[in-house]
Amino acid sequence: MSGDRPGSQATHRPVVGAVLSLGFLGVLVVALLGLPGDRAPLPAVARQALEESLPVWHSTEPVNVVVYGVRGFDTFGETFLLLAAVVGVVLLARTREPRAGFVGEEVAAGPEQLQEDPGSRRHGEPGDAHGAGEEDAARAAERAEQRSEHESRAPATPDDEPLGTPAPERAQGMSVVVRGGIRTAAPLLAVMGLYLVAWGYSPGGGFPAGAVLLGVVLLVYAALGYGAISRVIRPGLLEPLELAGALAICALGLVGLAVAGAFWANWLPLAPAQTIRSGGIVQAFSVAELVEVSTGLTLAVFGLLGMRHDWAPDPDTGDNSDNSDNDDNHGGDTGGGR
Repeated sequence: MSGDRPGSQATHRPVVGAVLSLGFLGVLVVALLGLPGDRAPLPAVARQALEESLPVWHSTEPVNVVVYGVRGFDTFGETFLLLAAVVGVVLLARTREPRAGFVGEEVAAGPEQLQEDPGSRRHGEPGDAHGAGEEDAARAAERAEQRSEHESRAPATPDDEPLGTPAPERAQGMSVVVRGGIRTAAPLLAVMGLYLVAWGYSPGGGFPAGAVLLGVVLLVYAALGYGAISRVIRPGLLEPLELAGALAICALGLVGLAVAGAFWANWLPLAPAQTIRSGGIVQAFSVAELVEVSTGLTLAVFGLLGMRHDWAPDPDTGDNSDNSDNDDNHGGDTGGGR
């Protein structure tokens, strides 16, 4: 798109877009045609994983051996890319900071401005800290009154709402059929997710298990509302758990470097194959990965759901509105509790 003059309409460039799209399509076609056939010999890395999986790692699942053992350093890097992404999302989704300027320069310059021009400030302007404080207090009191009125009308839980209640619905939870289905499916899905990480001889591990647990949380949130998960899904609990998972992953690799002479070398005793402790460091890494991925994804998703407004008002449009009144049912407390 381009627009050289202020206020001019942006124009598309279909020729450039078509050339780039066709070039990307050509790359994909060449890569597809270059894939080895089903009778092609295995690459060296895959052959090594198959040959070493059972005698070296006591695991009958070579995928987990590759992800958390032979190529564990790659998974280590991917995990901390996820951690960096979660930190970025939480920073961007945080609530507006309670200050007018970058370092409070407007408040700091207030006395000097008043001395130079006594009539320059009116009650409630950004430089008037007292007026701004009164205005913020009034807005907060109004929001609290609205929330109190809403909570007094709403039932304690979606299950207390009688069937056939006339519109408008309060979006606290879905119908009784959906709520009953989620209550049945959520425990089963949670057990399946934990099974993926608990048994080293089954395909899976911490990454997919963490995604499954996030799906369970989202199902409960969609069916029952944020109140059903508010005690667990909160930054004060999830952030320390995520940090603990990341530190455990680092510790596993560093102990291998100190004990076995190589970062990510196995240093745990190997239990018999097809037992819950088979794989040594593979299983420990997978469990730490579960903690890191499940908490990290949950923080990112609910951080985005809890976004309420931009960091600061737009000086060009004079937009000083606070949109936090509209987020009562979106888990707003999870977005910026840092």
